[in-house]
Amino acid sequence: METYRETTAGTMKSPKWLDRILYPFAHHTLTLPNGQMHYVDEGQGEPIVFVHGTPTWSFVWRQQIKSLSRRYRCIAPDHLGFGLSEKPTSFSYTPEAHAQNLEQLIEHLQLKDITLVVHDFGGPIGLNYALRHPSNVKRIVILNTWLWSLQEERQMMKISGFLNGALGRLLYLNLGFSPRLLLPRGYHERRHLSKDVHRHYLRPLNKASNRIGTWHFAVALKESGDWFEQLWEQRENIRPITKLILWGEKDALLPLHLLDKWQEAFPEAQVQRYKAGHFVQEEKGGEIADSILKFI
Repeated sequence: METYRETTAGTMKSPKWLDRILYPFAHHTLTLPNGQMHYVDEGQGEPIVFVHGTPTWSFVWRQQIKSLSRRYRCIAPDHLGFGLSEKPTSFSYTPEAHAQNLEQLIEHLQLKDITLVVHDFGGPIGLNYALRHPSNVKRIVILNTWLWSLQEERQMMKISGFLNGALGRLLYLNLGFSPRLLLPRGYHERRHLSKDVHRHYLRPLNKASNRIGTWHFAVALKESGDWFEQLWEQRENIRPITKLILWGEKDALLPLHLLDKWQEAFPEAQVQRYKAGHFVQEEKGGEIADSILKFI
């Protein structure tokens, strides 16, 4: 059994670039075998766990945390390699490894009757926990994500295969392709990505050695197909859990028919569509928070 130690809230210093009005939360860290994981833990009551994707971090959930932490306990980790977590060179960075880290955090905090909110790569990472521990997950909120192999998405497979090569690695590690170019494409209305907000996504990924996590996610779209498919084959485990799907239908990064697949698999799920891009929780911050509040 591995042992973990947690630093007390506030002992981790805020980096100078972090705007404490935008992100006023206390810092917590959990020491995992592969590095320090930073997470937010705000408010009291029933726990809501927010799981981010790439190239974001807990910052992407700030509007929902500010609103929902008045009545609930909001927990939002930064995956290793992202945000304020450590960016170790020795970590595998597979979605499966991130899922294990998330499970360790949930166990460490002894969270019960969780509402799980997942987005992008946070979908398979977070829902892996729900599939393994369905009795401990009370509700699931799904935002622009997937839980199956993307092998049939030819365009995405082509891009992921290309990114696995030397040029793809260069684009991601040396040029910061993900936060610089892909992230803005994920917004339907660019005005929501102000210079200040964009800076909060660029700064944690400010050098090649800090961007390795983003590159591994790009490669994983193709490479982790078998693991995604294994998760999908277990989907009956989560059928009894109440679900809410909040979907930005102007998503330029994921095809809209992924929503159809969710609806076919879980016709009982509530669905709300928004005129927003991939980062629907950024563009429709207050509305997403209200929808989650109403759902709970």
